[in-house]
Amino acid sequence: MGKEKTEELLIEAKNFFNTYKREIGESIKEGKNVVYLDFEKLSEFSPILSEKLISSPEEMSQLLELSLDEGSLVKNPRVRFTNLPASLEVRIRNIRSKHLNNFLFFDGIIRQASEVRPQAVSAKFECPSCGTIISMLQLEKKFREPSRCSCGRKGFFKLISKDMVDAQRLIVEESPDSLIGGEQPRRINVFLKEDLVEPRMEEKTTPGSKVRVIGILKEVPVPLQTGGISTRYDLSIDANNVIPLEENFNDLKISDEDERQILELAQDPHVFNTIASNIAPSIYGHNEIKKALTLQLFGGVKKVYENGTTKRGDIHVLLIGDPGVAKSQMLKFISGIAPKGRYVVGKSATGAGLTATVVRDEYLKGWSLEAGAMVLAHKGMVCIDEIEKMNPEDRSSMHEAMEQQTVTISKANVQATLRAEASVLAAGNPKFGRFDPYQPIAQQIDLPPTLLNRFDFIFTIKDMPDEKTDRAIASHVLQEHKEGSKELLVDKELLRKYTAYSKQKIIPKLTDGAIKEIEDFYVALRNKPVSTDSLTRPIPISARQLEALVRMAEASARIRLSEKVEKHDALTAIEMMKFCLMQVGYDYESNSFDIDRITTGFSSSQRGKILLVKDTLQKMESKLGKLLPLEEVEKEVEGNISKAELDEILQKLTTSGDLFHPRKGYVQLM
Repeated sequence: MGKEKTEELLIEAKNFFNTYKREIGESIKEGKNVVYLDFEKLSEFSPILSEKLISSPEEMSQLLELSLDEGSLVKNPRVRFTNLPASLEVRIRNIRSKHLNNFLFFDGIIRQASEVRPQAVSAKFECPSCGTIISMLQLEKKFREPSRCSCGRKGFFKLISKDMVDAQRLIVEESPDSLIGGEQPRRINVFLKEDLVEPRMEEKTTPGSKVRVIGILKEVPVPLQTGGISTRYDLSIDANNVIPLEENFNDLKISDEDERQILELAQDPHVFNTIASNIAPSIYGHNEIKKALTLQLFGGVKKVYENGTTKRGDIHVLLIGDPGVAKSQMLKFISGIAPKGRYVVGKSATGAGLTATVVRDEYLKGWSLEAGAMVLAHKGMVCIDEIEKMNPEDRSSMHEAMEQQTVTISKANVQATLRAEASVLAAGNPKFGRFDPYQPIAQQIDLPPTLLNRFDFIFTIKDMPDEKTDRAIASHVLQEHKEGSKELLVDKELLRKYTAYSKQKIIPKLTDGAIKEIEDFYVALRNKPVSTDSLTRPIPISARQLEALVRMAEASARIRLSEKVEKHDALTAIEMMKFCLMQVGYDYESNSFDIDRITTGFSSSQRGKILLVKDTLQKMESKLGKLLPLEEVEKEVEGNISKAELDEILQKLTTSGDLFHPRKGYVQLM
């Protein structure tokens, strides 16, 4: 650029910044000396500046910073660009040599992030012969020293000082939604400096975050083992700005207009039903499940006590159902609406992919952590489809993340505890693909009791032929095919902001009325008079369900934007709990709820009968010896257990290895 031309551009830039003072003021409020510059406004004011910026971004960035400094608006400023024209967007896989030294931007997911380390940008040397101070800019990877001084001296200069800035390297990968077919996602190196690596910013550039990177494409020389430089160069992006694309509830910006709409919506006495009907509107029916998913979106309150214990506020939901009842549709919808929503499928998810894994870091020559779905969805939601098809070892890695809400890694020399405060929404099919109407539902859920116990809601969705329902579903689906989807009652973006607002501002407390309702329900259900003997009484619900009731009642209050959990919030939670227990935990033999039916597959009355048969066999062994005739066993238990039940119990004892059949018509204890 010629000197006159530079002067002209400087004056032009100063004129532009004079019209941009309000935005500069807002930028400085947020950061120390960083000015966020809207590219569209720059091109509206001065097409010359914007064109020059695209053709020679480095020189123009320096010129804009100089004009800001001279105009004494900001001292030693940094200009960060936003809102670039779509023509500058390039997919990572399409970056070529023609883009070198050009301005461009792309979206991607951060795969790895190095630690923040200082880097020298310039150094000052003194000539020992004449005392001249020589300044050297450090642009390459290799530290440069001056080759000669004006007095004729060559080499051996004394280093006086060097300017350091913080720098970090990210590996950014193409986001999966931009890939077509079976493409392998490509990666690129991104270098961040100065304010882009501040702690506040670094939180948003953790592995797994989705970002938009704006920067200048540079070539990086590749050294050969011989000491020379290869003819092949690597590419990297010198980042000008990194914009996080997905926010958790706390980062969502809510304007005054949004707040007005939110408060207006909260005035509606039926706001719970309105939001519930907004969940997956293309699916007919399942109102109870949609209500549960609404409660899950809002969540309860996390409590941290003085003694260091915590109680989770996130609600976990499990859907077990026949094929084709739109479970995956619901999961897909929720993962799209919840911030930091992650969707994973059982068969292709490993324990490392769900929690975290340790990988060798090529750049730092050490070990680094790569976060899995549960850690990436911290303060968000994980949707796990086909949970029953996961490997048992991989499923067991979820236990800690679901209850303690942390992920502990102890591998190689990495010992770390990562936070994973995520709600889990899981879906799966029964053991044999479909529900068997003649077998208890609990025995058909092929998941370990320890995992089942961690879910607040377990819904079973049966696909039973019923003319009225079938006609309603058919007309709903066909109508949608004909006319397209209907208008939502609440706009998707407004719903996100409504959820965010309630999570940021509302921390509901239990009132006495709500406490009494929950307490009465819990005590009455646990101490219900039952016909079976007192030793094998069914346990209707455990303390875990009591906590689930509290979480649901808090979520119900949050939906109304209320600071108090009222009596009717507690009743909403109780209704939900009853609905779940009726589906899975009702023992028709003793006419009562039984939590064991859900978590272990056996009701306590069944377990009582198994114990009775075992006792009988042991008593008979002391009288008759090892070989026990089946006829005698039948006579002994007659009146208490029917023949069909006895056959089933003997089969179970054989399967568990307590019993074997030495020959036909006889049994023997192990």
